[in-house]
Amino acid sequence: MAGLTSLAAATTVGNPTLNISIFVIFVLVTLTVVIKVAGGKKTAEQYYTAGGAFSGRQNGIAIAGDYLSAASFLGIAGAIALQGMDGFLYSIGFLVAWLVALLLVAELMRNTGRFTMADVLAYRLKQRPIRIAVSVSVLCVSLFYLLAQMAGAGGLVSLLLGVSGEMAQNLVIAVVGVVMVTYVLIGGMKGTTWVQIIKAVLLITAAFVMTVWVLGKYGFSLSGLFDGAIETAKGSANAKTVAGADKLTHYGVKYGVTTTSKIDFISLALALVLGTAGLPHVLQRFYTVPTSKQARKSVEWAIWLIGGFYLLTLVIGFGAGALVGPDKISAAPGKANSAAPLLAYELGGSWMLGIVAGIAFATILAVVAGLTITASATFAHDLYKEVFKRGQSTQDQEVKVARYSAIAIGLVAIFGGMLAKSQNIAFLVA
Repeated sequence: MAGLTSLAAATTVGNPTLNISIFVIFVLVTLTVVIKVAGGKKTAEQYYTAGGAFSGRQNGIAIAGDYLSAASFLGIAGAIALQGMDGFLYSIGFLVAWLVALLLVAELMRNTGRFTMADVLAYRLKQRPIRIAVSVSVLCVSLFYLLAQMAGAGGLVSLLLGVSGEMAQNLVIAVVGVVMVTYVLIGGMKGTTWVQIIKAVLLITAAFVMTVWVLGKYGFSLSGLFDGAIETAKGSANAKTVAGADKLTHYGVKYGVTTTSKIDFISLALALVLGTAGLPHVLQRFYTVPTSKQARKSVEWAIWLIGGFYLLTLVIGFGAGALVGPDKISAAPGKANSAAPLLAYELGGSWMLGIVAGIAFATILAVVAGLTITASATFAHDLYKEVFKRGQSTQDQEVKVARYSAIAIGLVAIFGGMLAKSQNIAFLVA
């Protein structure tokens, strides 16, 4: 136990002041952008969908920013570092799901809906029952997805500030919740979209730099990187549990060995591929473009950006496994979720860690803001206006309810995140 404690202390890395300074700078810059582009009184259409004012390319980048969450960056990188190719299954499932969205969802959503997913289904089915059913579904999905992002925030800050106590992690989860609600209340969908665009550019750029850096250490040879990960895994204290330690070309220890694990694999694949196409915060993004053609174009942009990013996470994950090692990752606060920040520190020291950590925080903030505005729109538009008020409320009343519900959702997410902070984020999302 003493050895584990000392190892955890050893994985507290970087300069806490620098890490937090970079994070604060990002928050201030993005809040300034939000206030500048989205200040003033808003109609329901402006608050929920930014009035359909974004182009397909802009919306595609924003979708990538919305979709590439803490699970995509921290969770998947950690899963690959500790479980080899088993972890990469998440990336494949998340990406293939976008073909479903492109072929079956995007244009239909934009053609038949106005603000929410319930608008589409309500055309063919009974209004009130279907809106209640869809609202319950959307709120549940959004809240559980929020827990994953909050869990990432708690684990990340523990690593960056050198603290592992419950109170410290809970405090940062509360701070993230307050900032996300501020984005939503001030900026609505327009401000949230610009935050997601900025974050997508920063995240993909940082992942690309880390990928090139890692490959450079192995002569730009993927096989050399895999061999390095295998050697490090074999020498780790938990080598038997590391799927990549034996073989990198099969489904490893977790999937594909027993009948139960094969069923688990099929279940996971269905959840990832079909679940993504129904994520409410992604579906609502199709209303921020003016036409169905632009909605389709936005999905095409998102597929290229997201697919490229997941290829980068493969290198980042194995790079963390090879250069940091499973023992350090498992002992760090946040465990698997700390793999990417630890790799950044290994590559470029405190400055690189601070930049990557700041971007990881940005990732969490952008995604939770998107989830919050979607959940609040569902409550205000589908439940309050169409079910409780039977379509008789004014736009001012609807927007006011949406703002209040955003605050309530933020509070629920904060308390839920405090309970879920020790879980792997990619697992929580799936």
